[in-house]
Amino acid sequence: MKTFNYSKYKDISWDNEILGYISQIYELKGRLSNIESNSKAKIHKLVEIAKIQSTEASNKIEGIVTTSTRIKQILSDKTTPRNRDEEEILGYRDVLNVIHENYEYIPLKSSYILQLHGQLYKYSDKSIGGKYKNVQNYISEIRPDGSSYVRFQPLEPFETPDAVERLCQEFNIVSSKFDVDPLILILIFILDFLCIHPFNDGNGRMSRLLTLLLLYKFGFNIGKFISIEKIIEETKDKYYEALQFSSLGWIEDNNDPSAFIKYMLSVILKAYRDLDDRVKILSENNSKALILVEGAIKTILGKFTKADILALCPTLSQTTIERCLKKLLDNKQIQKHGDRKSSYYTRKESLK
Repeated sequence: MKTFNYSKYKDISWDNEILGYISQIYELKGRLSNIESNSKAKIHKLVEIAKIQSTEASNKIEGIVTTSTRIKQILSDKTTPRNRDEEEILGYRDVLNVIHENYEYIPLKSSYILQLHGQLYKYSDKSIGGKYKNVQNYISEIRPDGSSYVRFQPLEPFETPDAVERLCQEFNIVSSKFDVDPLILILIFILDFLCIHPFNDGNGRMSRLLTLLLLYKFGFNIGKFISIEKIIEETKDKYYEALQFSSLGWIEDNNDPSAFIKYMLSVILKAYRDLDDRVKILSENNSKALILVEGAIKTILGKFTKADILALCPTLSQTTIERCLKKLLDNKQIQKHGDRKSSYYTRKESLK
């Protein structure tokens, strides 16, 4: 039987990379603790952008997609889903909202995880929502030649309910003692959850929702303002690589979670750094839109899109940002690349 012993991690000496990530996260967490003292309108826009990006990115990782316009319509209750993908996107939106608004009232228990999974499939005609898997699933990988192979075999269906129950119990017991840093515990829990792979479908999305839930519970509310899911989606090759390394020997209780912990800590740290940049822009006293857009561009290394500037300048409308970008183009301070749908910009030396 697979065991879960989180007490052993209080005696682990983590390497300097992990300790460095944790130290920087706590530093930024403290610095940004009063973010909501900014104007409510500015913060509301930041939160809404994060919700859209989180819903879109987390589903995109699993190949569940629709257009950006449809995403915004779905998230604002201005349309009904047209297909299965949009049904699942709508379900993710609802679970994300529940976690944002009620995290302190959602205990980490098997029954609540099932309830959240049920909501994920609330709009779907699939009958799998809120139920643990009833067939064996496998984590497969595609070789360069197109063939596939089984990389990892999770627990069997009959083992799953008890394993999730024990996993939750162990996390709750050890986290209450504060012997192990909560960031470490959260990420080990998520790794174990992914290795159990408790559902026929939706395991990846549930793992990301549970990551947000647990981060919120321990005071790391970064996911409210910056989309952690979007950062994962942008680096998903590294995500799967870290998951592969950390799942080796898992069934024999002989795996090393370090690779997954490092990757996820780097994601959380990037989210905090992104928020730090946005807060600096929000704090600008100068209300001139062009100056705000210029300031946002200067925080970006390499290429950027209109969507990036929208996220960095939540107080400006899309029309205003488009007008500012055109002005900067005319002044030869930025350069545009690509066609309309896949266009991006780069900064020129004249924008100092």
